[in-house]
Amino acid sequence: MTHKYQVTGMTCSSCEAKVKSSLLMVENVISVEVSKNENSATITMDKHIALAELQKSLPEKYQILALQHNEIAEQTKGWLETYKPILLIFFYITLVTVLIQFTNHHFDTMQWMQHFMAGFFLVFSFFKLLNLKGFAESYLMYDVLARRIPIWAYAYAFVELGLAIAYTINFNPFITNLTTLIVMSISIIGVLQSVLNKKKIQCACLGAVFNLPMSTVTIIEDALMITMSAFMIITMI
Repeated sequence: MTHKYQVTGMTCSSCEAKVKSSLLMVENVISVEVSKNENSATITMDKHIALAELQKSLPEKYQILALQHNEIAEQTKGWLETYKPILLIFFYITLVTVLIQFTNHHFDTMQWMQHFMAGFFLVFSFFKLLNLKGFAESYLMYDVLARRIPIWAYAYAFVELGLAIAYTINFNPFITNLTTLIVMSISIIGVLQSVLNKKKIQCACLGAVFNLPMSTVTIIEDALMITMSAFMIITMI
């Protein structure tokens, strides 16, 4: 995509060169054309880059403003495009598990959560196993247990597959949910550390198939599994 911006503070050709070189250093920027006479910068990028990130790359003397696009709309569109795979997965799992409940006389919350978690772990383990080595390499970058015990990065995908099977066949619900609670609670620690420290690393939730950045979406995903498993354990006690 290409956006045109207004850039103020340029007074000479040296300013043009400085602004251009600074913007070219921003991740995902492909090309930059800068005009001192028009006080503008035309930037071609792989995906939308927030205005604040572009401003941060420039010396304080220069100010950059969006000219021909709505920044909020572009950020929303960019967010949806980035997380489309995981949003579609959650949509399909939710749709199928809710439709199953229409075959019952009433909505069974416990059964719905059981089916949802079965679908969740089945799909997510599938993507991890497509490229197990790639997943393990990404997971080792942030998971607290995998960094101490590297083999856990490889075992994790199979643990998710095992949980998917356990939820599908309703194997010992207490043990299955307790295992989920423990595994996901450990997993979320590394995710929280990475997001809070603003580390720009790839999320391994869908393995190495999709290049998803680590973000609050990953926290919500893990927290959802923790909440569901904890709720089912409390209900059974």
